[in-house]
Amino acid sequence: MSQYEKDYPDHTLAPGYEHGDEPPCNLSDNPTFYDVVDARTSRRGFMVGGLAAAATGVFGAGLAASSAAQAQTAPAGSPLLGFKAVPVSEADTVVVPEGYKVQVLIPQGTPIGGSMPAYRDGANTGAEQAMQVGAHHDGMHFFPINGSSTDGLLAVNHEYVEARTLHAAYRGKEVGIDDVVIENNTRVADEVLKELNAHGVSVVRVRRGADGNWAVVQDPMNRRVTGLTPMDIAGPVRGTKHVVTKYSPDGTKVRGTLNNCAHGVTPWNTYMTAEENWAGYFRNADQRDGRPALPREHARYGVVAGGRSRYGWELAIGGADDYARFDASTKGAAATDDYRNEPNAFGWMVEFNPYDPNSVPVKRTALGRFAHEGVVFAPAVAGRPVVCYSGDDSRFEYIYKFVSARPYDPATANGALLDQGTLYAAKFNADGTGEWLALVPGQNGLTPANGFADLADILVNTRLAADRAGATKMDRPEWGAVDPKTGEVYFTLTNNTNRTLVQTDPVNPRARNQFGQIVRWTEAGGDHAAASFKWELFVIAGDAAQSRTVAGRALNADSIFACPDGLWIDDDSRLWIQTDIGESEQNRGDLKVVGNNCMLAADPRTGEIRRFLTGPMGQEVTGVITTPDQTTMFVNFQHPGAGTSRADFAAGKFQSAFPDGAGKLPRSATLVITKVDGGKIGT
Repeated sequence: MSQYEKDYPDHTLAPGYEHGDEPPCNLSDNPTFYDVVDARTSRRGFMVGGLAAAATGVFGAGLAASSAAQAQTAPAGSPLLGFKAVPVSEADTVVVPEGYKVQVLIPQGTPIGGSMPAYRDGANTGAEQAMQVGAHHDGMHFFPINGSSTDGLLAVNHEYVEARTLHAAYRGKEVGIDDVVIENNTRVADEVLKELNAHGVSVVRVRRGADGNWAVVQDPMNRRVTGLTPMDIAGPVRGTKHVVTKYSPDGTKVRGTLNNCAHGVTPWNTYMTAEENWAGYFRNADQRDGRPALPREHARYGVVAGGRSRYGWELAIGGADDYARFDASTKGAAATDDYRNEPNAFGWMVEFNPYDPNSVPVKRTALGRFAHEGVVFAPAVAGRPVVCYSGDDSRFEYIYKFVSARPYDPATANGALLDQGTLYAAKFNADGTGEWLALVPGQNGLTPANGFADLADILVNTRLAADRAGATKMDRPEWGAVDPKTGEVYFTLTNNTNRTLVQTDPVNPRARNQFGQIVRWTEAGGDHAAASFKWELFVIAGDAAQSRTVAGRALNADSIFACPDGLWIDDDSRLWIQTDIGESEQNRGDLKVVGNNCMLAADPRTGEIRRFLTGPMGQEVTGVITTPDQTTMFVNFQHPGAGTSRADFAAGKFQSAFPDGAGKLPRSATLVITKVDGGKIGT
């Protein structure tokens, strides 16, 4: 475990902390990915700036036909990257390449259903929020109507809320990004309702008009999935003791989905939303001998021990059951009398059909319980298992793969395929090979004697199972992507402060890996269901002195970046990379050189990377998809202006004026990006 993070008794004070991050939870002795990389290189070569050793040691060594070798002989200028890179920016604006234009679409609060209540600068009620686009846009997908590239459904995740920009009553008060107003140990019930309704997913029909602009279409398919929406629990955990609550005595249902970060799209064209940093939404005050006594399925995930939960929803005036459930303390004689198991119904991937507004979302428990960043599916092949990958977005956590028990049949495939199969955790070896460790009863130490009674027990405690199996602790694994042409799998490793505070200095910025990297691998025999793989680093992010591409070159002014997060590969195999530098670190210290968060495009074959977009101040670029013809791209900006200080917020001096202009509350929104000539994005 990183001694660096232990230097801070309050994990929120550590450099690199982002809103909602878990406290350090992985106390296992498993090797970190940092240790694995270190074993392949000289510690001094990798850590003190001599990245030539790292380039030799970890790039290209694993793959049979090394992409790095191909890159050294590739002609200058990638055929996939047909745009001129935009420069690093610290401006409060959107910048795209020459020949492109931008439109803002569906900002937080946009009406999409019901009585279509207009956004009122934070003054809307909790009930109205359920009819409007939610807060903090994240992962997203475009579902075409009848194959159209001008008419379709946008499904957009809403990760969390910033109470000060959600509630008009907070205007003029000194409140920070993490603050909620609590008086007499209570919260206003309508504020809690609004916050729950601002989470989840928005499904909204959008259409391009004759003038080229996109607009919301009022349609029966528009819907909100929120923190209150009734959902089914499916898979091995359904009906077990782990999810029995006062609301669902038989352990088959739960209300809502929370902290919806990235997403996935199944081979049968349904939407999956991820539950990421959900644990802090709950508190558990159970004690034994005067000390916290959280069960392992709470403690290993960061459920708050005593005190209040992240937003204090359990303190809502009136004590309604919808809100009281966020107190997971033992209060009754049995689990059917309280919500001691409510946290166990969160941390899953949730599936629903965006074309059917009446479809009941389903939590697919066979895919494991952790801080899901999202899920990415390998291309489905008839007669073969369905395979998908997911990262656990927390420092020192793991990458997982699920392989279905039954084969894929395009004519009959549905979500039931995700209810039976094998979940694996990744182990990265120092020689560039890797193996998938099965998280099933009786294998890899997962026995009753070691505390794992059955499959449901393993899945509810996925992190502990991966600890026991010996998976490799990663540098905050987030989004994944699979190249549709080669089958290569990519994952972003956003950052990891793996070094003591006294060792940190400007000469050694890599010591705490504040820049991040992207790893990729090829499954044995090109079979995504294989038990082993070969890996390499596609890029070590950072400035010109602290970076390397897969081609062994440093990043330059057109490509330097930090903290890779969002990831997507289009049908032409362009790799789109989005960054998430925490609002407290943007344009400061060693990260100042890379400016505001941005989006870049990369050619996987040559390793060339170019900056495509920069965003306004305080935001994170997250979520990207194009229409089927690739002529329209949708990109999300989350939490613009998040760096606004308490004093500036009280004075109405917001860090960002995006998207409505000076004096207005900053809001998350979706960008529509097109080429002036109507061509494909990126060409």
